[in-house]
Amino acid sequence: MILLNHDNRLIEFALTSITDGAGRRVEARRSDRAIYDLAPGSDRGATSGAKAVYGPPLVALMNLPQLSEDFPDWQPYAAAHAAPWYGTAAVWRSASTDGFAVLTTFSRPGWFGTLAFPFYAGPTNRFDRGNELWVDMIAGQFASVSDAAVFSGMNWLAIETTPDLWEIVGFATASLQSPGRWRLTRLLRGLLGTEDAIANPAPAGARVVVLDGGVKALPIGSADYGAAWNWRIGALSKPAGDPANFAVSFAPSARGLRPWRPCHARRENLPGGDIALSWTRRTRAFAGDNWALTEVPLGEAAEGYEIDILNGAVVVRTVSGLTSPAFTYTAAMQVADFGAAVSGFLSLRIAQIGALSRGAILDITL
Repeated sequence: MILLNHDNRLIEFALTSITDGAGRRVEARRSDRAIYDLAPGSDRGATSGAKAVYGPPLVALMNLPQLSEDFPDWQPYAAAHAAPWYGTAAVWRSASTDGFAVLTTFSRPGWFGTLAFPFYAGPTNRFDRGNELWVDMIAGQFASVSDAAVFSGMNWLAIETTPDLWEIVGFATASLQSPGRWRLTRLLRGLLGTEDAIANPAPAGARVVVLDGGVKALPIGSADYGAAWNWRIGALSKPAGDPANFAVSFAPSARGLRPWRPCHARRENLPGGDIALSWTRRTRAFAGDNWALTEVPLGEAAEGYEIDILNGAVVVRTVSGLTSPAFTYTAAMQVADFGAAVSGFLSLRIAQIGALSRGAILDITL
């Protein structure tokens, strides 16, 4: 850009070419930047973008079995989702209606959804190929994975089949059917001892939470479960009393301390009319997945069981204090309970005893 003085006026020219020869030839194009200037006016101050307005989050406080050895087995779990996301969400807790203190924070949102259709009961301990799980996701997406990946904890969901009772389900195959609606198949049901949460069916609209890094254990102490606390969940940048925070009363139940339901119950009719009952215990200890072990770890302070013997819907005998997975139901007991020896089917409830008394119950007829 050059300025040419012509008639005492400086005129701008933009050089377009310069050619050297016997003389120097210069070509230029006149330019007048003033015609592109803004019209005169007062200066305008800088403005920032619109400030984000945070609404109440979606929150799930869940009494789940222990999901990882990284956290104590008595702790519950929580997930929160908001759009826009807060950046960091906080969980406050108080035993009263004031004096809330931050218990933990979330750096990432959880993935939430609901059942699109009723979800019916299915087999456990093997793939459920008969049911399809249809989920309407509020946020998040899925991908199909190998069977081994599902066994390792990928693609696990918690489904609230009844209030505060969650079935954990894994899936290997995911396909998007419409925006936000997913069809999940090749299912593993009742994972981590949640067979007792399988409903028939779980209703459409039931809450679904993806069990990934957006779910966090609430770091309560070992003396804090069993009592209802007041909770607030919302943006860390706001105070606990902010009206946009989610407020709820929730009692951690230490679900992770409950022994799992026994399995492989057997009956043998003995000479003389006695009935030998036996079963196999399971363990909630993560070391129980080690196939090299001949016996899985106990996972409890001591081994113990209780049995209920039923006549229809009526419990006619409860047997407590068993220290091994076996019991002989003598002919004399049968006469006392039924008026005669039991020649037909026998209905039982079998449970392992843990720190919180009975664990999940095996309800079976042999």
